[in-house]
Amino acid sequence: MLEFINRIFGRENHSSRNVAKERLRLVLVHDRAGVSPELLQTLRIELIQVISNYMEIDENALEVSLDSNESQVALVANIPVKKMKRTMQTETA
Repeated sequence: MLEFINRIFGRENHSSRNVAKERLRLVLVHDRAGVSPELLQTLRIELIQVISNYMEIDENALEVSLDSNESQVALVANIPVKKMKRTMQTETA
């Protein structure tokens, strides 16, 4: 949790040791989840296609990764939104 807070407030230490540690962690998560880099890339492309129907996003800044703890793996997507393409309309009876 502290790592997440540090990322938000820009206190993350970018030493080569920490970068290498984070890369190794990501490799291990992908390996444990049984997700190939190709599958993750396909998922990224399909997310872009679906979300682009509803909003304009920054595709170059989009990040998709897997995160895990001891018991589960989570798909984490950071998708910068530039603007909404349309608003939701509610039906009136």
